[in-house]
Amino acid sequence: MSERIVRGRIDRAGILVSADAPLLKLQRRAGAGLDRPLALPQLARLVALAQRLQRDISRPLYAADDHSDIHALVRVMPDADGANLEISDWRTGPVGQPQVPSIPDMAAAPHAWAWECDGQLRLVVLRAGVDAPPVPAGWEGLSLSEQFELQPNEAGRFAVLRALAQQSRFEGQRVRVAGANAHAAWMLSGDPQFDATGRFTGFRGIAVPVDGPGSAAGAPEPRTDPAFGSLPLSDPQFGRRIDGALRGPLSRIIATAETISGQFDGPIRADYARYAGDIAHAGRHLLGLVDDLADLQNIERPGFKAARDEIDLGDLARRAVGLLGMKAEEKGIRIDTPRPDDPMPAWGEFRRVLQVLLNLLGNAIRYSPLDSQIWIRVDREGDRASVTIADQGQGLSADQQDVVFEKFERLGRTDSGGSGLGLYIARRLARAMEGDLTVESAPGQGARFTLTLPARDPG
Repeated sequence: MSERIVRGRIDRAGILVSADAPLLKLQRRAGAGLDRPLALPQLARLVALAQRLQRDISRPLYAADDHSDIHALVRVMPDADGANLEISDWRTGPVGQPQVPSIPDMAAAPHAWAWECDGQLRLVVLRAGVDAPPVPAGWEGLSLSEQFELQPNEAGRFAVLRALAQQSRFEGQRVRVAGANAHAAWMLSGDPQFDATGRFTGFRGIAVPVDGPGSAAGAPEPRTDPAFGSLPLSDPQFGRRIDGALRGPLSRIIATAETISGQFDGPIRADYARYAGDIAHAGRHLLGLVDDLADLQNIERPGFKAARDEIDLGDLARRAVGLLGMKAEEKGIRIDTPRPDDPMPAWGEFRRVLQVLLNLLGNAIRYSPLDSQIWIRVDREGDRASVTIADQGQGLSADQQDVVFEKFERLGRTDSGGSGLGLYIARRLARAMEGDLTVESAPGQGARFTLTLPARDPG
């Protein structure tokens, strides 16, 4: 088979609308043809996953018919009208020839996990050896650093990041894995993968537990970070040390990554610019997590109380819209805000109420569909003043509403949109201001979050 790229096009309904000869031949051998649903189950599932995630996915493809076994690398590029396929490194062999390539050292490491990721470091394969702990659920589509928390070596460097820049082999990358059935510390190694055109397509390797059966020999013991020592979360110094140790370095990482991504110092390869953009996005997410952890430490301190300021819930709602309006415009979302002549005086700490409203409005924008609407209403009932933010998102079931305000609860989401602490912190702040935060929702009917505070008589 020639080393050229084999291309195809799938519409939104999963119909193969165009295909180069090798792909069309395989489709016909599977009993279908053009203008028919994609008949290759593995490829159809991959297309469906890419369309659901709305991101490019590269993954090995293994198929077989009565004539030969086929091994190739497929890239799925979804768009609003379907998806484009690019298949490279197409190899055929006799029927019965092993299709799955060997993972380095897998036979010698039954306690390890085998993994593969694409060129954007998103996991496409994660499977356990015969004696390894079970693989955690929900890994598919996660980035490598979301599933494996990267740890620096003694020199403060990350082997996998150096390997990514050089598209070379790496080993000795220490990581941590979350999950009740997984070892805490693992060692990662991997080899770069390329398609027939020489394009880098990701890494393939193994993860070996540092402690327990099959542990990596000679692995260094975890070091205690002198910035944190063994301080418990309840220690008042914990939040300040997090802020001091992480905020400066993260800010520098974000600034540098944005400079690279924007190519302000000169043009670079497009894929490197995308990597830098991903780093900046991850850095901003981590900086938000630092803020959340500092808030968490503060509000869970015994005796925490909020200030009692004279506030106007309508004014604060309009301020929140002013800060997040650009994000809404990017998705074509219209926000209906309280009128300036409709004040709603209340008691509460000004900056904390704004923080809660920014969290609620940010969530509404993030999980609302394109070209939808968000309503913000203020009201008063007796001695209670309230502001409600309602969206047209997918809504929450009764079970989800029971846990949505719990700590680290993200309702099964695997995106990088938040830490799972925002609503927990928001409700704790509302109650610290002698108010509350509640939700009303139903699947498919959006969600209504209402912040209630003590009302203030206008004076």
